[in-house]
Amino acid sequence: MRILLVDPDYRNGFPPLGLMKLSTYHKIRGDFVRFVRGRDRMAAEETWDRVYVSATFTFSWKVILETIDFYRDCVQHPGEIVAGGVMATLLGDELEEHTGARAIRGLLDKPGMLDSGDRTCIDALIPDYQMLEDIEHEYALNDSYIAYATRGCPNDCPFCAVSAIEPEFVHYLPLKRHLDTIDKVFGPKQHLVLLDNNVLASDQFERIVGDIIDSGFGREARLNGRVRHVDFNQGLDIRLLTEDKMALLSDIPISPFRLAFDMISLEELYISRVVLASDYGVRNISTYVLYNFEDTPQDFYKRIRTSVELADRLDIQVNSFPMKYIPLNATDRSYVGKHWNRRLLRGVQCILLATRGVVSAKRDFFEAAFGATADEFIEICLMPDDYIIHRRRYETNGANEWRSDYRALSRDEKGTFLRLVGAGKIKDINLGPALPRRVRDLLAHYTSVARSGTR
Repeated sequence: MRILLVDPDYRNGFPPLGLMKLSTYHKIRGDFVRFVRGRDRMAAEETWDRVYVSATFTFSWKVILETIDFYRDCVQHPGEIVAGGVMATLLGDELEEHTGARAIRGLLDKPGMLDSGDRTCIDALIPDYQMLEDIEHEYALNDSYIAYATRGCPNDCPFCAVSAIEPEFVHYLPLKRHLDTIDKVFGPKQHLVLLDNNVLASDQFERIVGDIIDSGFGREARLNGRVRHVDFNQGLDIRLLTEDKMALLSDIPISPFRLAFDMISLEELYISRVVLASDYGVRNISTYVLYNFEDTPQDFYKRIRTSVELADRLDIQVNSFPMKYIPLNATDRSYVGKHWNRRLLRGVQCILLATRGVVSAKRDFFEAAFGATADEFIEICLMPDDYIIHRRRYETNGANEWRSDYRALSRDEKGTFLRLVGAGKIKDINLGPALPRRVRDLLAHYTSVARSGTR
């Protein structure tokens, strides 16, 4: 068979692990395999027996459908285009209806799921790292083992798709055997990235840590004179991080130590687990912070400030990585949570653009970007984009005047302003005399900056 593997051209630093395993599967069968990224005209001019398209993000719906449509004429029937991944699992019916392609829902973890009679479990295969050399695009983890030690998660959180994609929690996968096979075929990798969704839930956790150490990732591990790292990329569950498990984790070179702080009700637990990790020598913590779900903007600010205060108190790095909630079936990123509005979400995006997506653990940098209080944070988020992103440029040329105008609003005027600016379509607002003068003056900041880039 002639097999084409396609990773759509959306922003994704991770190599397409599913396509890499499919490449191994078809090469074992003796098929011709080619890997491309995005819409490759030369590949589309050829004839293929099967085209696989990685359908990872539901909010990349438009790009994925355009990619499938682009390769439609290079197969004899649309059903010979196969899409797999998160989007294909959650929106499989819609994808098939719109494209005629075949959606693979969940994992390819049973024999014969692609080819009747074949006894291969595709999900258990090692990924084909060599295929990444076929394209010019360079993924972030080319020199890392990418693997799982478990599958699934027992929590079934309402904001998470894991229970749909990996419904059964598998407590142990033979990690060392998997890594040893990669070594034999492709040579050793510098780092280990584990994509487990809740490794601490495993009743085989001690065995998993043993596999990691036996695979060359003990506490002081080095390869080619360079330090090796282990990254539990999806984060460790603070509800399951006991002292016994922390003691086991301290025997492997985890960097960064990833946690999640998804809701303000977990604040005391989160603080205690950061302190526990620090007590065991962890110096670099990275915390995923969910927002736009059921939290308020004030909750979000409090959670990221908590990490800054912990970093200061413990003299360690505790960086936050805000993660915007989007419903599992959303086909774009436009969702607005019940306590948020479009302007506040855009403001967070602008702050993160200025900080390159990371919330600094340094208090002075944090307060400069996010404000010294929750009220100041909301005030910053409400500003015009350029005032946020290019803070220094506009500090005395618009931003200070905006603050003065905003703080001068009466309660009723502020309500009117928040209703208008929160809708996110400021350019469409009629700034005529029907609006209170102070509201009109404040909204003028947005239109003048948009027109000229200066005020």
